Amino acid sequence: MSRVTSLLNPSPGSSAPAPPSTRNDEQYSFPIPPRVPSEPLPLQRPKCLLTFSYNANHELEFNNSAMKYFSPPPAQADLNWGYDRWVHKEEGIVRLDSLLQATLRDEARYEAGRAHLVTWRGIMTKIMMAPYEERDSWDLNLMYLNGTMYLEENLTEQQIQAKGTMTAEHRTMSYYGYAFESYCTSSSPSADSQAPNTHPEAPPGWGGDVNTNVQWCQIVKTKLNSHRLILGGEVDCVRDSYNGTTENFVELKTSLVIKTKPDRVRFEKKLLKFWAQSFLLGVPEILVGYRFRSGIVEYTESFRTLDIPQIVRGKGAHAWDAGVCLNFADAFLNFLDGIIATSTNDPRLPLWRISFLPRKGIMVRRLHNRKEVLDVQGGGDSDRVGILPTWFWNHATGTSNNSEN
Repeated sequence: MSRVTSLLNPSPGSSAPAPPSTRNDEQYSFPIPPRVPSEPLPLQRPKCLLTFSYNANHELEFNNSAMKYFSPPPAQADLNWGYDRWVHKEEGIVRLDSLLQATLRDEARYEAGRAHLVTWRGIMTKIMMAPYEERDSWDLNLMYLNGTMYLEENLTEQQIQAKGTMTAEHRTMSYYGYAFESYCTSSSPSADSQAPNTHPEAPPGWGGDVNTNVQWCQIVKTKLNSHRLILGGEVDCVRDSYNGTTENFVELKTSLVIKTKPDRVRFEKKLLKFWAQSFLLGVPEILVGYRFRSGIVEYTESFRTLDIPQIVRGKGAHAWDAGVCLNFADAFLNFLDGIIATSTNDPRLPLWRISFLPRKGIMVRRLHNRKEVLDVQGGGDSDRVGILPTWFWNHATGTSNNSEN
């Protein structure tokens, strides 16, 4: 067993140090605060560091081959089109590996080296939305290395299987979002261009059959109060051209046609996630396609991301506040800092589990159970140190694969 593995996962009878005497007490709770509107702490405008693409086989490429250009969708677009040719990305844990590879490249190495947190945009979205989340719980895994926290979602095998066995209705609703993206994008700046995989009978405006393996991702640096963040996330498309900044990015969403006051309330609740996702990555525009239950798009509406919090302000019980979200995220990162400070003298590398329960709060506990650690690593033969791939660990610490206890 290599030394780096034993730090996290000491085998029975090994010479690894015994757990600290406080191991049973290494569980911390962070309650959800009252949702009192407040002045938001500053989030520095996200700055692009580099991009990468996943190709049709979900293989990583450091280029812009998966980038799409915005093209106005046709009237009455049918989101059912192409459903039977939908190529699904395999369900599983979204590891940090691609993001970590990006941080080792020249364009990002310096900023990543002084970052307080490295994670996917979706993880920060979960944290920011926690004060208003009333339904979905979540679990994250945390590691700390060289002054930087790394956060990754934790999913059990049962949760992964559940994602792959959604109901027919859920699958259809999910596909509608991807189909809307196809109608709104083109592989060329010219709206008249046709995607290489377009079916010969495709309707006007169809940008190509849906393959969720294909993604264009942006790595940005930003700063929430005093916390330097490196975030990675998918970008749907750009208007006109990509100029190395976020200013032409467009996020594409679908929602049911709004007919009643309850419909409006549900939509304004959804705007929280729309806003948080785009705000964190610096996406300035969100285009929403309002559809009927049949999948036909009735009309579209464009929102400026920075204006969205004003739309829901003072709307009553369903309203949410951007200040509550940002201030909660900052307070929670400070809370994690405090926990990490208590373990910096431990010669083993700590691995932490972060568990959120709606309306109750967040529990953070250190993983001591060997099986839990192995589950996080992906099994005993996995080439990982906790959530980090061994090649990244070796690069960051100068540790050799063959170094022994």
